[in-house]
Amino acid sequence: MSVTKDDVRKVARLSRIAVPEERLESLAGELTGIMGWIEQLNEVDIEGVEPMTSVVAANLPMREDKVTDGDIQDQVLANAPKADEGFFVVPRSVE
Repeated sequence: MSVTKDDVRKVARLSRIAVPEERLESLAGELTGIMGWIEQLNEVDIEGVEPMTSVVAANLPMREDKVTDGDIQDQVLANAPKADEGFFVVPRSVE
């Protein structure tokens, strides 16, 4: 499939992208190359291939779901730049 300057101009107008006239020819060449790759992908036989969400089969590690008492407020606040009465202090963002 070949993409023409008129095709690029029309797609640019539909997507509301300003494309200078001197760029139309180079963009047409790039899009023609992309369409060529898509045509190559269409030639691949995918009969019987299951869709996948990842190229690597991965199982998430499971942990026991139990309630624990954190009670480590001092350790957590030790990393804070500023803390007051057991809470993080952050700069005011709205005046």
